[in-house]
Amino acid sequence: MSNLSDRVSYLKGLAEGLKLDTEKSEGKLIEKILEALSDITAEIDSLREDHDDLSSYVEAIDNDLGDLEDVVLGDDEDEDFDDEDEDEEDDDGLVEYTCPHCGEEMTFEVDSFDFDEDYLCPNCHQPLFPETPDEDDEE
Repeated sequence: MSNLSDRVSYLKGLAEGLKLDTEKSEGKLIEKILEALSDITAEIDSLREDHDDLSSYVEAIDNDLGDLEDVVLGDDEDEDFDDEDEDEEDDDGLVEYTCPHCGEEMTFEVDSFDFDEDYLCPNCHQPLFPETPDEDDEE
């Protein structure tokens, strides 16, 4: 029972001790106020229980998700993410691309890349970005 429930019970006891006349408007008002306080207290207690249940459920989901991350990503996942962040900072402005014909990997600087130029693979000398049928139809 919450502290609020104890206080409402105490107020009810005080009202009973005063032997209020519930036929008069003041007594009836106090009685209805105390009933409303009891209902509010019961609802708050119910919400607290629901909140505690949800907190436990979320904690269990969080633990399960952590276990799943360990299985999928491995136990060193935090270190991997830190390394990836450092690599991304070092490679800013660079894009890696694989030739669709021979699989040769190459790197382009984003700032100097010209979309109008026809780039050829240095290995197989085929176009790196062949035109698709949709592009031919537009011209």
